[in-house]
This record gives sequence, structure tokens and C-alpha cells, in this order.
Amino acid sequence: MGFGSTAKKLQKVVDMADDLYSKLNDLRDQMGEIRETIDTTNERVEAVEADLEEQRALLEAIAAANDIDLPLEDDENGTAEDTERTSEA
Repeated sequence: MGFGSTAKKLQKVVDMADDLYSKLNDLRDQMGEIRETIDTTNERVEAVEADLEEQRALLEAIAAANDIDLPLEDDENGTAEDTERTSEA
């Protein structure tokens, strides 16, 4: 085996390592972007949940002031009435 073929093989390994390093850097950048997106989404969800909670409190106060019975909530799946309609369909 000559030095020429060994050099070619080593160069091939170096090229593969460079490609792998480049791909890892791209993945690292993508992961950073995904983390930023997740953080932004979490902030937005928290804001929407806070708004929803305020709206629910206002609705309950308005309903109480007007003697209106609101449907009972069924955990996180909406109201019990919504659940019944979905199961009937």
C-alpha cells in the first residue's frame, strides 16, 4: 500500500469529519431557534390563559348579576355540555 492511497483515505476521512462538523453546527443553530420559538410560544400561551381566566371571571360575574346559570366545567375538555354534544354526534 502506497502513501498515495493512504493520503486519499485520510483526506476522505477529514472531508467526512468537516461535513459532520458543519451539520452539527447547523443542528445546534436549529435547536437554538426551536428553543426561542418554544419560549415565545410559552409566553403567548401564558398570556392567552391569563386573558381567558379574566374573561371567565367577568362572564361569571355578569351571569351572577343576571341570575344566569353557567354550564359546569369538565376539567380541561370544555364544558360538560360540550362533552355531551360531542359524544352524541
